[in-house]
Amino acid sequence: MTGTVYKSTGSWYTVKSEQGDFIECRMKGKFRMKGIKSTNPIAVGDVVDYELEETSDAITGMIHHIHDRKNYIVRKSVNLSHQMHIIASNIDRVFLLVTINNPPTTFNFIDRFLVTAEAYGIETILIFNKIDTFDDTTLNEQLYMQHVYQEIGYQCLRVSAKEIKGIDTLKALMIGKVSMFSGHSGVGKSTLVNALEPSLHLKTKTISEASKQGQHTTTFAEMYDLSFDARIIDTPGIKGFGIVDMEPAEISGYFPEFFKLKDQCKFNNCLHKDEPQCAIKAALEKEEIAWSRYNSYLKILEGDDEHYRTDIYNEDRIISDKSRE
Repeated sequence: MTGTVYKSTGSWYTVKSEQGDFIECRMKGKFRMKGIKSTNPIAVGDVVDYELEETSDAITGMIHHIHDRKNYIVRKSVNLSHQMHIIASNIDRVFLLVTINNPPTTFNFIDRFLVTAEAYGIETILIFNKIDTFDDTTLNEQLYMQHVYQEIGYQCLRVSAKEIKGIDTLKALMIGKVSMFSGHSGVGKSTLVNALEPSLHLKTKTISEASKQGQHTTTFAEMYDLSFDARIIDTPGIKGFGIVDMEPAEISGYFPEFFKLKDQCKFNNCLHKDEPQCAIKAALEKEEIAWSRYNSYLKILEGDDEHYRTDIYNEDRIISDKSRE
């Protein structure tokens, strides 16, 4: 039998069959996914083959095969630095939720996420959530951040899940697709899913006033069928986003604005750091490339995993010019 993984708890997997039934399944043995060193060989979104097993308590399943994935998105494992954690697979579109100050989302975090999505061929749209909470300063920060990414070519939406603003536009982008919501804890992923589909009643929590950080409400990634011909994968909040399996020479290729200029550099193997006649650095000096993006690039290039096991929230949120490095 064949089905799609809708929920993964690490040991049990909720699989939706081709007939529309849900069954709890376990994994048969250990899977090795073509060289992928992953802490979770089966992820939400995977298409799997399984066999039914009947016990005295219930009918369960045993997964024995994972179909090839069209894509997947990963981050570095929190506890095992040389392995990765597959967040979800077979995704049509990712929506990265961004908030300015409750909690703060940094340029560095956004850029790491976008680089990974580019590497695995997944379209990403930025959702600036909680616009109902903005004062003048926060609004200016948000509009500047939006400007940076729109200039590169990323689509951006301004949304208020609380006041149901921008929801119709978001729905239109989700119809007929498998979408994933991601972002820090507290950016409003579950609240936004509830706004899209109120009948789901997903649990939500408020931001900690002391730390301005979110509290985990989604423990495991889970897919939901929505009433308007769409599926959404809601994921646990991500604190840091460690980059995996990228060689230094390929990193700039996942920055679209860098990639457009790479062939104008004097050296084919230019890392855009210390080399002379570098087109990226020349564009940077002309403010044709945002300094925030270049700073993120250097941190990834140098292997700085965004204080992966420490507090990232002390990082400057907005870097609008070279003087604010």
